[in-house]
Amino acid sequence: MNQYEQIRVPVEGGGEFGVRRIYCVGRNYRAHLVEMGVDPDREPPFFFLKTADQIVLDGGAVPYPPMTKDFQHEIELVIAIGAGGSNIPEDQALDSVFGYAVGLDMTRRDLQMEARRNGRPWDMGKNFDHAAPCGLITLAGKAGPMARGEISVTVNGEVRQKSDLALMVWNVPEIVSDLSRYVVLQAGDLIYTGTPEGVGPVQSGDRLVGHIDGLADLTVSIV
Repeated sequence: MNQYEQIRVPVEGGGEFGVRRIYCVGRNYRAHLVEMGVDPDREPPFFFLKTADQIVLDGGAVPYPPMTKDFQHEIELVIAIGAGGSNIPEDQALDSVFGYAVGLDMTRRDLQMEARRNGRPWDMGKNFDHAAPCGLITLAGKAGPMARGEISVTVNGEVRQKSDLALMVWNVPEIVSDLSRYVVLQAGDLIYTGTPEGVGPVQSGDRLVGHIDGLADLTVSIV
């Protein structure tokens, strides 16, 4: 794939979703904040970026990345934006949603934590090759508002993370509305909405299956 080819994610029922940008929400489940040693009080959401060429499609392979000894999984609901805008009112935010998918925010945890300790950006812990697996996109009209439902991931058949979308600190309309205050959202944007507790390491040879009720599962292998 050359650097000018747009990344496209398949859509359930046919078609593809051309990806423009990937935004990620940090610290969006209280239990995950606790396991990361962060104050669980509700604060405004914050965002970081991944590049579109980091996407790995369902059934794909994720190479174990260099410069880390602690490569971890984070299961997440992904919002696919179909209609852009800025300062989108919360009560209109769902009108901007094209669909949803299961995603994995793969993380070089040791690099992320070192950056956090030193007050530096998270980029090398979060923003690297093959760090954003994304499953088949289900249209919003079929999926519904995704306000609740199981979110989980298994590694080699063992449940590692299991929670409910209802436990997100910031829900889908709040996330879309808040992010649109900082940037002009456009069709093709993806938003990874944060992970619940239970994050942990993976190794070469592991098979991950991400699940969210109402969406197509995401399966990737670590190689």
